[in-house]
Amino acid sequence: MDDLDNRIIAALRHDARMPLSDLAHALDTSRTTLRARIARLQERGEIVGFTVLTRADVMRDPVRGLMMIGIEGRGTERITRQLAGFAEVRAVHSTNGRWDVIVEIGTATLEAFDAVLTRIRRLDGIVASETNLLLKTRKAG
Repeated sequence: MDDLDNRIIAALRHDARMPLSDLAHALDTSRTTLRARIARLQERGEIVGFTVLTRADVMRDPVRGLMMIGIEGRGTERITRQLAGFAEVRAVHSTNGRWDVIVEIGTATLEAFDAVLTRIRRLDGIVASETNLLLKTRKAG
């Protein structure tokens, strides 16, 4: 991928519905070049799809946060399976460094968020955790 490909992807992330003529003008290239580049990026698998983010997607979880979890011994697989069963858990990520997993949590209220944190902390094998609330999303993937 060259600089133009990277700029195309950045522009599409910002507004994938922008008309090709406006996008070509913003990127200082022709519509024909832009259309060919986007097609090539799709064929090569650099762009695998387009999506829509709706108000319901954003409002689904007014309270969102990340919980970093330290797990005792070799319990990571078991705890990961347990976490996946929580309705409030949106994603479970393995990671490196101090924490064994990072869990994305979403709830309707702070009280519900606190309750799920308590339930997770009570899982056998969790030895430490740290939680950060997400206050504002400036750019969603």
